[in-house]
Amino acid sequence: KLADRRRRSSRSPLHFNTSLLASALLLPWIDDFQSSIFNTNHQTANMKFIAGISSTALLCLLSFHTTSQQSNSVSAFVANNVNNNIILPSNNAITNAMMRHSTSLNMADSIKITMPALSSTMKEGRVVSWLKQEGDEIEAGEAIMVVESDKADMDVEAFEDGYLAKILTGEGETAEVGAVVALVATSEEDIAVVAAGGGDEAAPAASEPVAAAPAAEAPASAAAPDFDFSQLDMPALSSTMKEGKVVSWLKGEGDSVEAGEAIMVVESDKADMDVEAFEDGYIAAIITGEGETANVGSPVALIAANEADIPALQAYAATLSGAPAPSAPAAAAPTAAAPVAKAAPKAAAAANPAASAGGRVVASPLAKKLAEEIGVDITTVVGTGPGGRITAGDVQSASSGGGAAPAKKAAAPSKPSWTPAPGVIAATPTARALAKKAKLDLASITGTGEFGRVTADDVKIATGEKKATRKAAAPGAPAVVEMPEGLVPFTGMQRAVSNNMEATLGCPVFRASREIEMDAFNACYQSVKPKGVTVSALLAKAVAKAIEKHPIINSSFRPEGTFFNKDINIAMAVSIDGGLITPVLKYANERDVLELGENWKELVGKAKSGTLSPDEYNSGTFVISNMGMFGVSQFDAILPAGLGGILAVAATQEHIVPDKQAVLGMKKISKMTVTLTCDHRQIYGSDAAFFLKTLNDVMNNPQQLL
Repeated sequence: KLADRRRRSSRSPLHFNTSLLASALLLPWIDDFQSSIFNTNHQTANMKFIAGISSTALLCLLSFHTTSQQSNSVSAFVANNVNNNIILPSNNAITNAMMRHSTSLNMADSIKITMPALSSTMKEGRVVSWLKQEGDEIEAGEAIMVVESDKADMDVEAFEDGYLAKILTGEGETAEVGAVVALVATSEEDIAVVAAGGGDEAAPAASEPVAAAPAAEAPASAAAPDFDFSQLDMPALSSTMKEGKVVSWLKGEGDSVEAGEAIMVVESDKADMDVEAFEDGYIAAIITGEGETANVGSPVALIAANEADIPALQAYAATLSGAPAPSAPAAAAPTAAAPVAKAAPKAAAAANPAASAGGRVVASPLAKKLAEEIGVDITTVVGTGPGGRITAGDVQSASSGGGAAPAKKAAAPSKPSWTPAPGVIAATPTARALAKKAKLDLASITGTGEFGRVTADDVKIATGEKKATRKAAAPGAPAVVEMPEGLVPFTGMQRAVSNNMEATLGCPVFRASREIEMDAFNACYQSVKPKGVTVSALLAKAVAKAIEKHPIINSSFRPEGTFFNKDINIAMAVSIDGGLITPVLKYANERDVLELGENWKELVGKAKSGTLSPDEYNSGTFVISNMGMFGVSQFDAILPAGLGGILAVAATQEHIVPDKQAVLGMKKISKMTVTLTCDHRQIYGSDAAFFLKTLNDVMNNPQQLL
């Protein structure tokens, strides 16, 4: 009765709905009307009471009612009225608002992340990986996931700051374009609330069409060219973005682009962000110039798969942007269309086709601004840029009275330049994510991408995950020497040397060096050289003679004490292909120098051929390492395990020393630096000093060696 009576009244349906809802919620609380809530005598009084309540009071009462009596919630109220056959209008805005208000009292604000359209043909996408996990904090512009489209894998950035509360589409799963794949909480405290209410979010979002799709197809009044190309649309860089302004184009018309390469910077309602290409190809036509604005989903550029298709796409782009495509005159025969098209560059100086037809004038933002400042009608200016685009130079030429600029031969467009704003580090989304994961400062990484942009490879090189690629040699430069790379297994000899060196680490050693005058020794060597005596044999003889006077140098350490070796066997290090070996001159102090010379030649030959017997290379009691023939001025040798000393012999060098008997008071002499390394457990510093003094005396009086 109440519904029928109110329906016949002069009040609007909206007023009826407001009164009805308020009556049902408030009447149970009013004691005066509880006993006669549906009496005819009190209906009018009740409705007047409700109609006089302000909207603020009504919402406050509704909130109190929702929290105090869950059984009388809005949703329950609607169900009860349906059961009582009270029909509510389908367009009841007040009822819907109350229902939303009631449910929002117990839910936190959340931001939906939807599956983006990464290409003009993409219908669904697969989540390759999540770069953020549930609970992680995210920032606007930060890469949060990698999506595989029908073209390539690309990073997807967050549009707003927040915390990743719920991942609805896991790694490896597929979602339609526009479907909700994750929920973002605006504050860390709301993560649990948003995650708990996120289970039902994906279903309705998946069925919602992408708002940008119709806009992208709407302008296509002309037939699309019958060849492979792609259309770059203005992307939705935030959940609230309706239009975007092209801040700058990082590529010009005619430039080649690769999938994943940044081609323009777009200003959204949140921030300036880079937009990457979805496919490989060539920028055929730029529809939305720098500084111009386009709706989300509207075409901003066309990308040709083949460079030869660029002119045809430029004509097609004019239909998308609202300007007529350049064509032959209407009276011309169809067969004459091709010659007229070829002659278009020459005819460009006659008139501006877009302006004469009243269409869109294709000009750079700087050209438009300059024309406005100096008072030049830009529709009368002939463009000499790509596709007849009017540049600032064209405006200046027209203002100076030079008329139309002469047509120029088609040339490759110059590379655009772009400088990031102060404090902004140009980097790809993946590079930012990798740098953050590795805790690297992007400012410390040198970018190798376009305009110095830091790429993912730059970050991987900085972390050592990837090696830097070698730059190609400049024309005419010397050929690059290929260096060996990778692991080369030890030979048997190399492994033995390595093991012997490790065995010396437990031995406490000390070193002592001395310069020895070599003039007398060199003269002695020159006298015996014709007889086949080498420097090594003569040096071994001199060391053996010095050891005779200092036998402690010929000893070795034992846990029980010092072990003296009766024989003086001089081992001399020889470098051979693939390793190092020490042939031994036995009884060097007793044998004639000529005999030692012959024996040494024999031992070196066996070492190079690999035919030395064990007794010929492991019976040494003292070792000499001679690197003088390589010009080494001084070095230390490592003491082999089980021996007491090793002598490092460097190259002979000339020195100027004072001499009272010389004409000028100076003379030139030859000196050689030797360094003795000893086992300090049984050999002391004084022993080494006395031995080196004796060796100096022997080598300055070499006649005793013969």
